[in-house]
Amino acid sequence: MKISQVAAQLYTLRDYIKTPAEIASALKKVRAIGYEAVQVSGMGPIDETELNRILAGEGLICCATHEDSNKILNQTELVIERLQKLNCRYTAYPWPAGVDFSTLQNVLDLAAKLDAAGKKMRKAGQVLTYHNHATELVSVEGKTALEWIYEKSNKKNLQGEIDTFWIQNGGADPVAWCKKLRKRLPLIHLKDYTVIDNKPSFAAVGHGNLNMPAIVQAAEKAGCEWFIVEQDDCYGRDPFGNLALSFNYLKGLAAQDVSGVAT
Repeated sequence: MKISQVAAQLYTLRDYIKTPAEIASALKKVRAIGYEAVQVSGMGPIDETELNRILAGEGLICCATHEDSNKILNQTELVIERLQKLNCRYTAYPWPAGVDFSTLQNVLDLAAKLDAAGKKMRKAGQVLTYHNHATELVSVEGKTALEWIYEKSNKKNLQGEIDTFWIQNGGADPVAWCKKLRKRLPLIHLKDYTVIDNKPSFAAVGHGNLNMPAIVQAAEKAGCEWFIVEQDDCYGRDPFGNLALSFNYLKGLAAQDVSGVAT
């Protein structure tokens, strides 16, 4: 992993990016931390042309986005158009809105819809990925819903954006899932895992209990292109500070191989 492959998921800063002026201010701070790329998500209304201007002015690129779940499935052309405006190749289906994973047929229906949307995007030179939470780790007729989703979709049409916190929260192993998605994992959400007041909680990358060196190594071997830092909840702490903690940890990791030998 090169430090230039580490991006900030802007959903982390959602309370600070509600207006174009706030977006400009936040992106300046993100670049000052050291990030060279961002994943666009969670921000207020802004024209893509204006967003591009701000990004370019700070020396940032949009490596990926999250788009509305229903729009991806039912108005795919609008998503394609938006990504084209942002000069962005990747997006992720962020949440299985309205999907009941209690029956296999529901899971298969979602997989089919994702495959169809991903096919349209692939023909436009773009890539649809799937962002998981813990809900997809439920067992459905002998496999997890997430396994069914990937098994019943074409890897050319649907690729992965594994979320390390939610994989762990769902009782699975982030390293194992990186290995499962070899050559199908262009994006990964790096989120660390800890326990606060006996509850699973988010932590800055490298400041929780996940084996981040092993996760990064497995993701690299899977062909991951973007290592995206996100923290859903900073528990009252400054999210910019937490993004900095994560970046500085990953900067140190990028300066050495996963066995700790300097490169």
